[in-house]
Amino acid sequence: MAPSSKGEVMAARSLVSFALLAAASAAVVTFAACGSDDSDVTPPDASSPAEDGGDEAATDADGPADAGLDAPVVVPDAGWVGPDGGISGAMNFFVTSKGKGNGGDFRADPSDADGLAGADAFCKSLAEAVSPVLGAKTWRAYLSTSTVTARSRIGPGPWVNAKGVVIANDTAHLHDEGAPNLLSLDTNLDENGEPVPISGPNEHDILTGATASGGSAADTCANWTSSATDVKGQVGHSNRNGGGSAPTSWNASHASFGCAEAGENSVRRGGGRGSIYCFAN
Repeated sequence: MAPSSKGEVMAARSLVSFALLAAASAAVVTFAACGSDDSDVTPPDASSPAEDGGDEAATDADGPADAGLDAPVVVPDAGWVGPDGGISGAMNFFVTSKGKGNGGDFRADPSDADGLAGADAFCKSLAEAVSPVLGAKTWRAYLSTSTVTARSRIGPGPWVNAKGVVIANDTAHLHDEGAPNLLSLDTNLDENGEPVPISGPNEHDILTGATASGGSAADTCANWTSSATDVKGQVGHSNRNGGGSAPTSWNASHASFGCAEAGENSVRRGGGRGSIYCFAN
């Protein structure tokens, strides 16, 4: 029956308005509850393609176990530098896009007792070529000698690649202690933000002279003073995949065939180019 007075009409309108408001509020609560449930979200596939080329056959296509962390963290508001503005100003880690040009000899001067200072200068020169902002940082090569460990040279972390992605939180994390680091084919980038090639040719062998924990291995190209064919240098795999005694190690997979720049017993044979890792502390 229709309302018979003005008061009844107003009362009816109030009831309708209240009912609509209550329905809208219930809809908002239901939407918020649904939106907060991310249990069905599937994480992105972090697997890397198998490498192709080189003398070493891939023996572990799955690579290292997941670190148990979310997707790699990108450092915000770091600023972007480089010729195309595509390199993070926060970058304090990269693998060199090339070798120094003399195999395992990184000396700046022939009188140097080891090649560490020359390797540090090489890292700095590549960073400087990208941007003065990066060149102004104190760079250290991740190289061990018979008396100095790579681990002790690089500072406490965290470390960020050319795209602003954190690859390790601290020294323990970098060396897979407790949880694997976040280095992979896609995050182990050179100073220009490019991954190390694994085909055409494969160049994933990175000189370190280190053990898995960052200590001193037996093979260091005579403390990085030699490009001879009868000495060797320990290498790791930038994509954490390949051959050798520890194929998924980023820093201690196997020894090189030699320390020459090219040829049968060189840093190039088997999948290298004489590259090293560089860290700013």
